[in-house]
Amino acid sequence: MAMTDAEKQALKETMAERAKARKKMTPEQHEADVVEKINAMAAADKAIAKKIHALVKKIAPGLQAKTWYGMQAYCDNDGKTVLFFQDAGKFKARYSTLGFQDAANLDKDQMWATSFAVIGWNADVEKKISALIKKAIS
Repeated sequence: MAMTDAEKQALKETMAERAKARKKMTPEQHEADVVEKINAMAAADKAIAKKIHALVKKIAPGLQAKTWYGMQAYCDNDGKTVLFFQDAGKFKARYSTLGFQDAANLDKDQMWATSFAVIGWNADVEKKISALIKKAIS
């Protein structure tokens, strides 16, 4: 099965991230990479990405910004990705996605959600995402 152009680009970004990781980038350099990714997004995705970035910095200042598979992401002190934002334009999807990885503490019962479609921003969305971030780092 052939890879799409978007998948090929994501693979290239991942390889570049791994090369940067071997160079031991500073947190400031990682932050700059994330801001660059955000600024390259389409206007609607960029607005959401900026809000998520600000929330993470406010609620979970212990998480470090980084790119992960070419996406805006945040990792713990062990370098494990806790959460990420995949803009709709990345894979020409219908909606952007806020996702959580294994390092997030969202476990509940035998099944729980690990990603959420985000198509806009208002006080209710901010409240829900804030609660998810707080739970993820608890």
